[in-house]
Amino acid sequence: MVIWFRQSAAPLGERRFCLVYRYLNAKFMTLKQLKYLIGIVDSGLNITSAAERLYTSQPGISKQLKQLEAELGMQLFTRKGKSLSAITPAGREVIDRARKILREVDNISSLASDLTGEQEGRLSIATTHTQARYVLPDVIREFNERYPKVDLELHQGTSEQIAELVNTDQVDFAIATGSQKLFSNLTLLPIYHWDRIMLVPNDHPLAREKNPVDLKMLSAYPLVTYVFSLTGESSFKRAFADEGLEPRVVFTARDADIIKTYVRMGMGVGVIASMAYECKDQEDLKAIDATGLFPRVTTWLGFPKDMVLRSFMIDFIHLLAPHYSRRLISDVANMDTDEQLEELLKDVKLPVRGGCEEDEAAAA
Repeated sequence: MVIWFRQSAAPLGERRFCLVYRYLNAKFMTLKQLKYLIGIVDSGLNITSAAERLYTSQPGISKQLKQLEAELGMQLFTRKGKSLSAITPAGREVIDRARKILREVDNISSLASDLTGEQEGRLSIATTHTQARYVLPDVIREFNERYPKVDLELHQGTSEQIAELVNTDQVDFAIATGSQKLFSNLTLLPIYHWDRIMLVPNDHPLAREKNPVDLKMLSAYPLVTYVFSLTGESSFKRAFADEGLEPRVVFTARDADIIKTYVRMGMGVGVIASMAYECKDQEDLKAIDATGLFPRVTTWLGFPKDMVLRSFMIDFIHLLAPHYSRRLISDVANMDTDEQLEELLKDVKLPVRGGCEEDEAAAA
């Protein structure tokens, strides 16, 4: 505790203030302790793994944890022998607040770096295979040229894996499609729409079909498509169910390239994202428009609601979605509610992203 007092014994006009430090059994919680606490949680309560993750020693982390619990006067974890077995209810509340505190520390550092004109730092992104393979390469190439001193990290995974990376503060941005319920703690900025296409070998009966292919015709063939989400209803399955049909899905994969491989083998009709159809695929595969057969979907970019976006982060979003001005992106980051965000973006028209046909049109 710091105490200021006036030295009243000094003559008038010569009074001065003295600073006296007195530590009256004061308790101090440090950022290091909070960082170690979160490190333990994100390492599955394994202190050894946490020590490796944080580049420190196991005894050092154990000591800091004991000190933190002593200072708080409560147990944050239940123990089984010398191991941590579970998080206590009180521990969960402390951990939630610790994450917010550490996020604010990062925000202060980001703000200071931007105010001093520094263009160094890290941008960590979690996304799906489709975005990483077909959408982001050009954006990342341009970003790296503009910001050579920014370390850009890319993590590929399912929606559930991306949500886990977000919830443990391991990434700054998430880029995915659908599954919004998994990301309620993020500000979600819609980026573009896309439709599905059907994919068949050039000698397939559907490739020669003169009439528009509908779901009834499609349900007569084995299907090869994306892995279904573990949470929430699949829009793919729902489209068939609404027509009273049952799709015969014989193979699923996260990777559109794998789906195309099995379509080439004749295993079934592929149903993939339109932007996954590349011009080189035209040599042996025919794309059949499926617009209207399945619900149009939206790819979004999300970031923590309390995050301060650095200038290079704003530029990355602008490169990915040039229909958003840098000023608008900054305004998005300052929105407090989803309703405010919806009102801000009500006049923005999102592009519909395609595949090879779109590339050919752009080249022309």
